[in-house]
Amino acid sequence: MSAPAVVMAQKWRELLFLHWKLEPELVQASLPPGLEVDVFDDSAWLGVVPFQMRAIRPRYLPPLPHLSYFLEANVRTYVRDRHGRPGVWFYSLDCNRRLAVATARRFFSLPYFFARMRAQRTASGSLDYRVQRADAAAESRFVYRGAGEVRTAAPDSLEHFLAERYRLFAWQAARQRLLTGEVEHVPYSLQDALVEDHDQRLLRAAGFELGEQQPAHALYSAGVDVRVRRVELV
Repeated sequence: MSAPAVVMAQKWRELLFLHWKLEPELVQASLPPGLEVDVFDDSAWLGVVPFQMRAIRPRYLPPLPHLSYFLEANVRTYVRDRHGRPGVWFYSLDCNRRLAVATARRFFSLPYFFARMRAQRTASGSLDYRVQRADAAAESRFVYRGAGEVRTAAPDSLEHFLAERYRLFAWQAARQRLLTGEVEHVPYSLQDALVEDHDQRLLRAAGFELGEQQPAHALYSAGVDVRVRRVELV
């Protein structure tokens, strides 16, 4: 069977991969039918990934200045489907372009939300990244930068488990069915992330109350160029 068609090209830039360890049972209870939590070191992993989207365009068309550049921050965990295929499950994806939100909901069945967002460089060279949904009393803030040697993730490492994911899953509620889609890109060039500020507001909005628990892992990537394939039934 041939692979689904490539429908979109994207550039992902200045990504923070910030992760907390959770009990697998807690995450499993939040997943739709057909997905099983994927574990590393006997733990589930819950992540917040803020980054910049650039030059988003449908295949064969050029990017548009006012539509193809925006910010995104997602809350995610890691799963396998009934075929054993590893991928990402998104609890939320915040974005500051209403058209991008509507498009992703319509064509990919992904839980996108519109939010006021901004990212600016600090005097120290870090990225000060802020997210606030219309229904949120306060904004979420992440201040981060890459530090140390640039590397690719070693196979079977935690870094590989968290970053090198090439499949997403989405739940189409109207038809009660599970969808999947693939992305293609070269392996991430990774660094340790120096995180100067963070909070758990996006995690709480996704239904996770972690109290005083601190992140267990933080990575940074300058980014990758991505091709996105059409979603299909699992």
